[in-house]
Amino acid sequence: MREDKYLPNQIAGIMRRTQVSIALVCCLLAMTALAMAQGRKTGLWDLTTTTTWQESPFPAGTPGSPAVGGAHTMPVCFTQQQMDKYAAIIPPISDCHVTNLIKKANGMTAEMVCTGRMSGKASLESSWTDGEHATGKVHFVGSMQVGSNNKAIEWTSASSSVYKSADCGSVKPYPLMPDK
Repeated sequence: MREDKYLPNQIAGIMRRTQVSIALVCCLLAMTALAMAQGRKTGLWDLTTTTTWQESPFPAGTPGSPAVGGAHTMPVCFTQQQMDKYAAIIPPISDCHVTNLIKKANGMTAEMVCTGRMSGKASLESSWTDGEHATGKVHFVGSMQVGSNNKAIEWTSASSSVYKSADCGSVKPYPLMPDK
């Protein structure tokens, strides 16, 4: 009889310890995620982008047209303000703004809506495994004004970026995109 009397107390103690353990694990995961996000570095990055055109408004082989595609590397100055706002490198595109931004410990997703000469919608995603390496993807579907005509346009850009230094030197940061 004596063991039955203590059984509810033992179960309650086990449940309390389990709840405390779960809470501690959740706090540890949240602190790890926060530490990863804070470990990202601002400064000079090399951004390599490869664009693939699913539907181009430009004739194939037009010299100097973006339809030529291929990999392009350029230096980018990534600021604390950009990290705080987007959590990723997002070059400004005229008449576009970022919506539905979701920041995570090791990545971000968003949409970009464009109105104007180029109109349509893009899905954006970026992820990183440490403070010095990131990958991204942009997929845009819409139309572009070419002369007096609107032409269908669809492209995908895959990117990778590597941290170079805390000093951007002569590389100017991109301006932040308008909220709307």
